[in-house]
Amino acid sequence: MPNPLAAHYSRFRVTERILLTGHSHQAWPDVAFEAQQRAWLDAAELVDDKWAHAFEQAARVRAGFARLLGDTPENIALGQNTHELVTRWLSALPFTTRRRIVTTTGEFHTIRRQLDRLAEEGFEIVRVPARPVEALSERLAGEIDDRTLAVMVSSVLFETAEIVPGLHGVARACERHGVALLVDAYHHLNVVPFDLRAMGIESAVVTGGGYKYCQLGEGNCFLRVPPGTRLRPVLTGWFAEFDRLGHPIKAAHPTVSYGAGAVALAGATYDPTSHYRAAAVFDFHVAQGLTPARLRAISVHQVRLLERGIAAFDVDPAMCQVVEMPTDRRAGFLAIRSHRAADLAQALRQHAVFADARGDVLRLGPAPYVSDEQLQEAVAKLSRAVTGV
Repeated sequence: MPNPLAAHYSRFRVTERILLTGHSHQAWPDVAFEAQQRAWLDAAELVDDKWAHAFEQAARVRAGFARLLGDTPENIALGQNTHELVTRWLSALPFTTRRRIVTTTGEFHTIRRQLDRLAEEGFEIVRVPARPVEALSERLAGEIDDRTLAVMVSSVLFETAEIVPGLHGVARACERHGVALLVDAYHHLNVVPFDLRAMGIESAVVTGGGYKYCQLGEGNCFLRVPPGTRLRPVLTGWFAEFDRLGHPIKAAHPTVSYGAGAVALAGATYDPTSHYRAAAVFDFHVAQGLTPARLRAISVHQVRLLERGIAAFDVDPAMCQVVEMPTDRRAGFLAIRSHRAADLAQALRQHAVFADARGDVLRLGPAPYVSDEQLQEAVAKLSRAVTGV
């Protein structure tokens, strides 16, 4: 029996193959295709006047992300990817007087690689062990001092889907020492409810995007800044002074001006097609009642079904073992440790089951359009791949 939602994702053929890529690349609903066409048609009809329409789409995208964060649209900056937003933000910090950044060993490559490069330029990068995750926030807070420039941490670890508890304690330590806090919520947003106030991280900068659980596709990332923030990033695009473009430049080297709040992190000319697509998908989620709470309930049910099926395997745990954690501490996918993780992902792909591997971890990420029968079929195919039977 197909999942009733599957009919809305026909172009991704979600009933013809088993897409357990919900943690990486969710299918786009068909309304996204129609919106993408509309972006092309607007450009053809309006030429350069298309930008008024494009900015309307961008405003709807900011509102969509703000709704998922429990915030307001004016605090949201948009970008093509999290890297461009995070590097702009970093360039606004007082790095001439503080050059110590605290992070974890469990960060995604966007942060990991950039910090590796900053270390080569003389920054002190303190990498706190990500596990055990239960006390990660305490370990981070213990490393924060008056020399620290920033703390950069994920709210969900990308390798195993472990939710990081106690980030409010990190936020309070940052506030005491005048340290900027960045929370990477990419693996959290729209699969586990996220609320800045409930989490006690209103003072944090938050980044994430739409490629995964939001179903928005590429080119749809955000960075949320706290209200009242004044930033002057060194890496800056001309959209950050958009409201002043009609003013004449009065000096050869004028002081660079910035808009207030999130506007200061604006970039430059971009492809607005992604925003047409994203605005339509956000509207689709509202129309279908796909709230974060409902998506969380669907995800918990699906991951439990996968976990129970794999627990029944009669194999050596070294061959295939679920990374155990309480249900309320697991986000949107099931992590399975195996020294054959990459081989298992490839074997599943040969049987129309799409999953991925990170190191020795096989990741199975269901999505709201996947049926229980498809999940059971995926478990059976994984069993054959593991046992050879």
